[in-house]
Amino acid sequence: MSDQLSNVLEAHKLGKEVSSLEGTLTILSDVSFIISAGESVAVVGPSGAGKSTLLALLAGLDLPTVGHVVLNSANLSALDEDGRAQLRAESVGFVFQSFHLVPSLNAMENVMLPLELAGRADARQAARDIILKVGLQDRWSHYPAQLSGGEKQRVAIARAFAAEPAVLFADEPTGNLDSRTGANIMELMFDLNRSSCTTLVLVTHDESLAKKCDRILSLDIGKLVSDERAAR
Repeated sequence: MSDQLSNVLEAHKLGKEVSSLEGTLTILSDVSFIISAGESVAVVGPSGAGKSTLLALLAGLDLPTVGHVVLNSANLSALDEDGRAQLRAESVGFVFQSFHLVPSLNAMENVMLPLELAGRADARQAARDIILKVGLQDRWSHYPAQLSGGEKQRVAIARAFAAEPAVLFADEPTGNLDSRTGANIMELMFDLNRSSCTTLVLVTHDESLAKKCDRILSLDIGKLVSDERAAR
């Protein structure tokens, strides 16, 4: 396999500017890095450093003012909105701080949803398999309102991994959980990352969590100030 094929995510001189009452505001400036398939990468930095903006650019939810992102060999800036949405459906999973479950669907149906949207004939069986992996086999018929915070995040993780994405983006996935539940959730996420060879890109304020990743990208005032292998 060539290096080109093993690079699942590339950021090339990314910059993002937005207009404000005070004039043009620079959120990101000249950010470049390459992430290989199967890596786990933490994105850290103080509030306002540009972490969530970077995640949105990497996932094609937003486009950079300058530079470009290559996701699974596709230049996101060369795709229209429908093209980026299709690439996300095929290649990307998301886990957020606030779960984003559909309240009218039970746990099984929430996990099945992206598989059904992708036209998977085996949606129910694939959802059942991943629900077993995350330890919710006794809660699959429960609705989000009947689940604890940790159980909701397990459903969200199951939904994200069910489609076997090339990249999983996680934005403060333990932010709404107590420390013990959060630690269990992250252990589950790392286990699935290793077993599925999905690339994990994790935005976190938790230094101990960042150190469990293969690499740590540190942002400050919109710039990439370090790209280091985590010392374990």
